[in-house]
Formats: sequence, structure tokens, C-alpha cells
Amino acid sequence: MQGVRIPQPEFSEGGEMAETVDPSKLEPWHEIVRGVLKRHDVSLVTYVPDNVLRPLIEAVHADPFFTAFACTREEEALGINAGAWMGGRRGILLMQTSGFATLPNVIASLSVPFSIPTLMMVSERGTLGEFNIGQSLVARTMRPVLTALAIEHHTMTRLDEVEFTVDRAITQALATMAPVCFILSPLLTGGKVFAK
Repeated sequence: MQGVRIPQPEFSEGGEMAETVDPSKLEPWHEIVRGVLKRHDVSLVTYVPDNVLRPLIEAVHADPFFTAFACTREEEALGINAGAWMGGRRGILLMQTSGFATLPNVIASLSVPFSIPTLMMVSERGTLGEFNIGQSLVARTMRPVLTALAIEHHTMTRLDEVEFTVDRAITQALATMAPVCFILSPLLTGGKVFAK
């Protein structure tokens, strides 16, 4: 099953082996994210279409709780979400790695100075067999840019860390009025499949 990590045995305080979770009963990453977004009342989903994010995009389109739509550029989507925040609605921007390259200026001139808890989710390209040099260059600079802008960012590689990471980071973003970026590793999502 794509994106599912087989849980390792766990032990109780007494040293006995605890029950392990049946991997076939684990929700896929996109269903976990959808559930956490609902729990935090993040009902607006803007995105630039991406194959890796397709399961999440389809899940939010199918759920009447969400208003979801594609944008032509990532800056447009971030601006829409910022306006929604000012109007009392919470949103998240979905994009792939190369799309992040268009955002540093708008994050630095809108999200950060106006204390907008901008939620971003990036499907990571540029690693693990990437063929596109543009994706690779952005992948190497994305985290340093986020750090330079003092933006909390978390790379998720395992299914068992998705719920905790997304839940706690959204809680922190809303409490501190600061942006946060979730980076979805190909180790979690299976990444983009490249035709030979």
C-alpha cells in the first residue's frame, strides 16, 4: 500500500510486546490530513494542481465541508487565503516544490508582517530520482528559505507522524499567528512516478 509504513513492535512499560496496528486498517495520509483540517475548521483549500496531492484534492472536493478550487499561481492562492483569514475563514494552500519558489516575496511581505497563520502543504519533488533540474534546485533551497523567514516547517516521512504533526503545527500556527509549511516527503506519498 503506497505511503503506509509497517509499524514496528512496541513494548509496554512492563516489557511485554504491545499489540501492533494492522497496516491494512490505517487511513492513507490524505484522509488523515482531511480529518485534521476539519477538526481545526480549515474549510478553504486553494491549490495549484499536482498529481501527488491529487488524493487530498479529490477528498476535499468530495467533502461538502470544504470549499476547494484550483488557482493559476501559488501567490494568487496565498492571497485568497490571506483575505479569507481576514474575513474569519481558515484556509490551506496545496502546491508542489517548484511552486514554493514563487512565494518568498508574498510570504515576507504579507503573511509574516501581518501575522497571518498561513498554512501551506508542499508535495516534495526534486529528490529520490527527480529528472527536472528546476525541481531539484527548489528542493535544495526551500527549507533554507523557510528558515530564513522564521517559518516553522515539518517534513513528514511516515504515516504514523502525519496526524500529530499536522494537528500540533496548526494549533501552534493559530496560537502564534505565524505561517507553517508541511512538506510531504516521497517516502510518505510515494512521490511522482516517472515514466521511462
